[in-house]
Formats: sequence, C-alpha cells, structure tokens
Amino acid sequence: MLDAVPAVIKKTRGRTRVRILRYILVIVGVLAVIGGLGAIKGAQIKQLMDFGAESEKNGPPPETVSVDTATDDQWEVTLPAVGSVASAKGVAVTTEVPGKVTRIRFDSGDEVEAGEVLVDLDTSVERAQLASLVSRRKLARLTLERTKKLRKGRAAPEAQLDADASAVRTLEADIAALRAQVAKKIIRAPFAGRLGIRQVDLGEYLNPGQAVTVLESVEGVYVDFTLPQGKLGAVKVGMPVQVQLDKSEAPPFEGAVTAVDPNIDPLTRTIQLRASVKPGDVELRPGMFVDVRVVMPDKTKVVMVPATAVVHAPYGDSVFVVEDKPADDPGRRETDDGLTVKIARQQFVRTGHSRGDYTAILDGVKAGQKVVISGAFKLRNKSPVVVSDEVAIAPSLNPDPPNR
Repeated sequence: MLDAVPAVIKKTRGRTRVRILRYILVIVGVLAVIGGLGAIKGAQIKQLMDFGAESEKNGPPPETVSVDTATDDQWEVTLPAVGSVASAKGVAVTTEVPGKVTRIRFDSGDEVEAGEVLVDLDTSVERAQLASLVSRRKLARLTLERTKKLRKGRAAPEAQLDADASAVRTLEADIAALRAQVAKKIIRAPFAGRLGIRQVDLGEYLNPGQAVTVLESVEGVYVDFTLPQGKLGAVKVGMPVQVQLDKSEAPPFEGAVTAVDPNIDPLTRTIQLRASVKPGDVELRPGMFVDVRVVMPDKTKVVMVPATAVVHAPYGDSVFVVEDKPADDPGRRETDDGLTVKIARQQFVRTGHSRGDYTAILDGVKAGQKVVISGAFKLRNKSPVVVSDEVAIAPSLNPDPPNR
C-alpha cells in the first residue's frame, strides 16, 4: 500500500507538467497571433500615413470648370416695373332697344370689321309700320303737288298749301324715326376687332342694355404701370419702353410712354403711367401681367459676366475668379493629362440688372478677369481647378433658344 503512494504522486506531477506545457503553448500562440495582427495593422497605418502625406503634398484633386472673360460694355439704363395690359379699345356690345333675337351672325372669337352685323332683332312690326308710312307719304306728296298747281291758279288757299307741306314733312320725320328704330334692332360692331364669347341665343328676348358679347381692338394695346414718385422728373411722354411676358422666350414688345398721371397716389407714393405697345408675334391679352422697362436716354458703363457665373447665397452674391497658383502654394502644378492647375478665388460682388444671358457687375470684378461660368457650385475659396472647353457654354446678349 505504501509503495503505491509515490507512483500516484509521480503520475499527478506528470499530468500537471503536461497541462502547464499546453497553457504555455496556447499563450505563445495567442501572442504570436496578436503580434501578427499588430504588424499588419502597423503596416496599414504606415500606408495610410504615407498616403496622407502624399495627398497633403499633392493637395486636393482639381475640379474641371469652364471660364469666360469679364468685359466692359455700354448698357442702356432702364427703369423696371410690373404692368397690366389694357385694351386700346374695348367695349361690351349691348342692345339699345328691347326685342327678340331672330338671327345671330357671329361666332365666339371671330374677328369683325367696323359696322359688321352681329345680331338681328325682330323688326316685323316696325317694317309693317314703315310700309304704311311710306304709302301715306306717297299720297301726301301727290296731294301737295295738286295743291301747288291749284295755288298757282289761285284755286286753293295758302293755308291749304302749308298744311299739305307740313303733312309731308311730318310723315318723312316719322319714317326717319322708324328707320332709326329698325337700325337699332340691327346690332353692329362699333369698330374692327376680336369678339369675345357669345352671350345670347336664338329666340332670346333681350332687354335694353343687355350684353351680347365683348369686342376688343386688335390694333394695339396699352400697358399701365407704376413707378416710384422719385422717378417723376425722369420719365416723359414719348420715351421708349420694352414689354416682356413673364417667362416668355419671345423678344420684348416695343412701345412708348403715352401718358403720365400728374397726381401721386397718396397710399403707395407712386405715379401711374400708360404706354402704347405695338402688336408682336405673341399676342398680348387685356388683363395680362407683364414686365415693363422704361429705356432712359443715357447709357452706363458696366462690367458684364454670364449670369451663370454669379453664385447666389444668403450672405451675398459672389463669383469665382480663376488665377494662376502662387509660387508658394502647395499641390500639383499640372495634371496627368498635361493641363495646368489654377486656383479659383471667391470674390463677393454687387450685381446690377440683367440683359440676355449676362449680368452687370457694379463692384467686385474688373474687365479682363476670368470667371467660372460652369461648375461654380462645387467650388470653395482657393479650390484648385483646370479649365476645359468641353463644358463651355455660349452666353448671348440677345439669346434666341430653339422652340422645342
């Protein structure tokens, strides 16, 4: 029994040594894995650091833009306003006398000449009365001729001659009045123009003053607009105006100021003006809103750039001026394609009015400077850029885009 104890102890010690050896091997394996991962991560970090250093050296990649040159020009000075189109001549065609509609001679939207018949009212009673009066006048004239012959032979008194002559004149007056009554039942166009929607039907009984349709002249229109009271001394009758339909691609209508109201509106402190406008390819209809520009006699010198060059923002308008890179500016000087890398400097500007595809720059840009006209939305101050003609646009002072 005592001899078995040392054997058990030896066996236990052997198992313990094996277990410790296994632990050591596991620990060594884990440390090896950790070391390998650390080496891999270190290599990745070094690679990223090298890439960052290279990127910092080369700077951000340049953006491709197109540019145009700011130029001097002489622009006419205009006073902008919003106007409303009014017809040069426009009336509601109404009836003067009552009657039943027997014939309608027009359709809605027809163009008619002055005096053209539009509607016939029933005149059967008046025409019957007219025939009776004509017959009575014929008899009265014959009676007057007989009395004249008798009067020459002194066979009839002077009073009879006067009475017969008065009877003829009375009948002629009655005939003229009846004919005028018949004429009033024939409704005619008072002037040449375009008719509106027909408002009567065949057989309808019309009362005096009831509308038949509306008639608008097509010879031209007026445009009524207002300007601030401070412009009263600058605007005179006869000055040219340009009228443009909102969002229309058609060229502006030409016209002239025909009237300036001498009174100032006490509520808005504005002056009322009226301009006559010649008809154009696009028809102006009464009631339309239009943009009005009064052309002043003087011209002003401006620096103009394409409208796409101006970047609008809540803190102000700006343009990006393309310049050569300074000598101490880091980054690449040339792309792999051999294009020269420049910088785009953001310059805040004060803009004026627009004309065609161009905008006047009152302050901030000088003539001869290159400004970005395409791709400005992706730039920030001092961004590297390369100029390419592949994205160039062609602005115009008088654009004429195709109708699609």
